[in-house]
Amino acid sequence: MISVSEALDACFALISPLNSEVVDLKDAAGRTLITPHAAARNQPPFAASAMDGYALKSVELQPQAQFMVVGESAAGARYTGKVRAGQCVRIFTGAPLPEGCDHVIIQEDTTRQGNVITLNTEIEDKANIRPAGNDFEAGFAMEGPRVLTPGDIALLAAMNQPKVTVTRKPVIAIMATGDELVQPGETPNEDQIIASNGYGLKALLEANGAEVRLLPIARDTESSLRQGFELCAGADLIVTLGGASVGDHDLVRPVATSMGMEPAFYKVAMRPGKPLMAGKIGDTPMIGLPGNPVSSMVCAQIFILPMLRHMLGFNAEPMARKTAPLTEDLRSNGPREHYMRASLQDGKLTVHKRQDSSLLSVYAGANALVVVPPFIDLQLAGTPVEYIDI
Repeated sequence: MISVSEALDACFALISPLNSEVVDLKDAAGRTLITPHAAARNQPPFAASAMDGYALKSVELQPQAQFMVVGESAAGARYTGKVRAGQCVRIFTGAPLPEGCDHVIIQEDTTRQGNVITLNTEIEDKANIRPAGNDFEAGFAMEGPRVLTPGDIALLAAMNQPKVTVTRKPVIAIMATGDELVQPGETPNEDQIIASNGYGLKALLEANGAEVRLLPIARDTESSLRQGFELCAGADLIVTLGGASVGDHDLVRPVATSMGMEPAFYKVAMRPGKPLMAGKIGDTPMIGLPGNPVSSMVCAQIFILPMLRHMLGFNAEPMARKTAPLTEDLRSNGPREHYMRASLQDGKLTVHKRQDSSLLSVYAGANALVVVPPFIDLQLAGTPVEYIDI
């Protein structure tokens, strides 16, 4: 067995960042921006009014002063005339400030009769102007790699970027294996169970930027497994579920080896997820996950998500760890790094009592994995421990 750190390094060695593609901005949410995109102009490109009111010269700003309204400035239709002493321009939010004006008096601070406004006795001294470049200036750049959020999309649109360069979505083929599995909706016999791992993994990986191909279940025969591997053609990563242990019906490793797999490692000193393997079939990296549903999901969090992020252009590094105190004592650990399902609430971690790797209900009710190092002694309530968000 190798350590989790060594296994993750071996996984990174199997992959490299993918090439980029250009997509329409409207289709770019959730994609990974990979190159800098710069604004060609200021935003706003002109000094603009922040309020509805009247534009005038601040030197003339006096309580109860009167001004002649000589025109109007609206968004998309500026006032082009010259504003003289004792004059003002009706202006609306977002409209360009007329030349020579440096103050917008809000309409609530005025009384208007015909084309004359009179300022109130009490007026605010706030200018109510958004300077040119107040949001960003020409040359302002959005850097990559970054996963584009709705806010990023809006900003890129304001930067006048109708298309963006993003990393191509990694194509991941997921193949569940086992005679005991049937698809959701099918009727299992008394010795069968519903295949769940692939559906959870598909949701996890697609939420993190992958394009997932969920293949038919491969049965525990060499011919079925070979056919399954052939269906993985064109994928950037192959993920198998189950059949990676050493039982008589665990055929994934021998079949993959017979098809030319170059192994990177087999078995990792971790709980859950010990029977994990990795390698390459031809030029395609492959990860063989354990069949227990929680084991497969935990291994995906620890290994596949960092691999996916690296393929998208991020640094090759483990998932971020945070620290929070325990609500209860945590028993000592043995030789394998343990990833324990836990719930983070009010800044504190409660480790779930049941940690069996078959219990999806426990995993679904957790939002964190507490990382318990090998050979660590009893950790008392209140002790800060590392965890990973899930």
